[in-house]
Amino acid sequence: MKTISDVAADDLILDVGPQTAALFDTYLQKSGSIVWNGPVGVFEFDAFGGGTKALALSIAKASSQGGAFSIAGGGDTLAAIEKYDVEKDISYISTGGGAFLEFLEGKVLPAVAALEARAS
Repeated sequence: MKTISDVAADDLILDVGPQTAALFDTYLQKSGSIVWNGPVGVFEFDAFGGGTKALALSIAKASSQGGAFSIAGGGDTLAAIEKYDVEKDISYISTGGGAFLEFLEGKVLPAVAALEARAS
């Protein structure tokens, strides 16, 4: 098994391994809320998609069987959700990437502020 000290400065890490995917699954199955923004590998290539597929399936399982509330957003995340056919098991899917994260952080978004001002 390779460790981080085995990675040279010019090496590329293109996916997580099965041990990391299993560790993610352990934590996800215990979670009450999950925010997913981004794949963990270059999932567009099947050779490097194992980690993202495992993550998608773990989040879907935690949501559908474990009672977790899952929120997913961002273009690459949406592509992974579609590729691994887990959309029915994700609680909420946002098409906004950066704005999605900023909203979760509590930042004021111009469109939301305009709607709130209009509603007052």
